Amino acid sequence: MTEPNAPSAPLGHLEDRLRAGGFVVTAEITPPVSASREDLLVKALPLKGLADAVNVTDAAGARAHMASLAAAAILVENGIEPIIQFTCRDRNRIALQGDLLGAAALGIRNMLVLRGDDPKAGDQPDAKPVFDLESRQLMETAVRIRDQNELPSGRKVSGKARFFIGAADAPMDPKPDWKPNSLRQKVEAGAQFAQTQFCMDPAIVRRYMRRLEEEGLGGKLYFLIGIAPLRTAKSASWMREHLFGTIISDEIVKRMESAADPESEGKKIAVELIQQFSAIPGVSGVHIMAPNNEKSLPDVLEQARNLRRGPTKNKPGSSGATMDFAGV
Repeated sequence: MTEPNAPSAPLGHLEDRLRAGGFVVTAEITPPVSASREDLLVKALPLKGLADAVNVTDAAGARAHMASLAAAAILVENGIEPIIQFTCRDRNRIALQGDLLGAAALGIRNMLVLRGDDPKAGDQPDAKPVFDLESRQLMETAVRIRDQNELPSGRKVSGKARFFIGAADAPMDPKPDWKPNSLRQKVEAGAQFAQTQFCMDPAIVRRYMRRLEEEGLGGKLYFLIGIAPLRTAKSASWMREHLFGTIISDEIVKRMESAADPESEGKKIAVELIQQFSAIPGVSGVHIMAPNNEKSLPDVLEQARNLRRGPTKNKPGSSGATMDFAGV
């Protein structure tokens, strides 16, 4: 297998660990509705040294928050490697290209490219969506800036943008005739890693990764499977009903229902899933999202540090060693 877009420049921490075959853990925070950097750091600093990188969302849920570009820059200043999320919803191609150049100038390497929720889902439903570019086109733009030092117009870009490009994915139990066409197009556009929607069912993840291998996508992306430290059985059921593509096994819901301390049980389940996913071929890590429960992230990350898988110089998505998390 060929590693995706092997770079000649020095790597960021996340990319370096993935290329070395380590099992990585990323976390996610929503920047605050605040003009204070301290409010952001209250969320981010507890994750320092525990997560390999920290996602900063871009107006998640079609609601205004501190700009992801500013939030990611503050994380860099404080020694936390960010994954900046770029949505195509709010800015046209000119603004997006400017933000890409700005991110590179600020030392931000990792990005997750997303389409973005429809504004009608947010708290200002009259906002006008842009969607000048689709996510694949934005990835292609980032690749062109990185690899050819030019904008789509042909204008030359000075300096060096060392982007590590991510895409979103949603694992599922593939039917016999299912084809990963959308994911294949994202790979062709330049995606190097994927962070997925919540998929808290190891059996489904195993079948999904096996199908991707059969379809020729094995080793084309580093896959980080989305999980959550659940708070209650009710929240687990709500996620399954309302968050598109979310998979949480019935067994997990039953465990949460019978738990004497549901929040502690939710953390325990998250750590168990990390351990199980580390043994699945094709899985390179996990992405921990905890909407409305971000205070649980440091505890889960701390517990997970005891599970180690060392770098093996394996190709993307390979597995089979003992776990090793950054920050240990």
